[in-house]
Amino acid sequence: MKFILGRKIGMSQIFDEKGKVIPLTWVEAGPCFVTQIKTKEKDEYEAMQVGFIKKKTKHIKKTEKEKGFRYLREFQGATEENQKLKSGAKIDVTVFSEGDIVKISGLSKGKGFQGVVKRWGFAGLPKTHGTKHMLRMPGSIGQSGPERVFKGKKMAGRMGNKRMTVKNLKVIKIDKEKNLIGIKGAVPGTKGTLLEILSK
Repeated sequence: MKFILGRKIGMSQIFDEKGKVIPLTWVEAGPCFVTQIKTKEKDEYEAMQVGFIKKKTKHIKKTEKEKGFRYLREFQGATEENQKLKSGAKIDVTVFSEGDIVKISGLSKGKGFQGVVKRWGFAGLPKTHGTKHMLRMPGSIGQSGPERVFKGKKMAGRMGNKRMTVKNLKVIKIDKEKNLIGIKGAVPGTKGTLLEILSK
């Protein structure tokens, strides 16, 4: 399993050999550093803790290496390649190659408190025949029996800002000098969102 942490930079586009447009998302991936390796004997599960973006601190003790990073994430599941990594090892974009299929996880764009039309795609009520001040209302939310509103009812509320995973994304470009990965399609979040990139 290949993995790395990155930050979303933004979307762009490139053209392939046939002149076809390919939508592209640029991600600043790594360099990341292994801060801790967890084992079944000691921690009851296997995982690798990775740090991304060093904090601007001058005094960091050797026993507190993990506190020197802005982001810390764990990746479970080990392969022969990952078992060779030791604490302090560096992980950069070279672990991936063009053509790899990856899945990317991150927080989606937060859109605040929204009504049912924008949040769930409700059609709203008719704009004619006496409808007044209720064009974007949800309508009835209950029934005569049982006299209650069921859990999970689609109603107004906070929209976005949830963890999402997009699978089967293709790596199109890799810039080793600038630590950039170009991924076909869209990924969760806004500019600067932390992303987890995984590949088998």
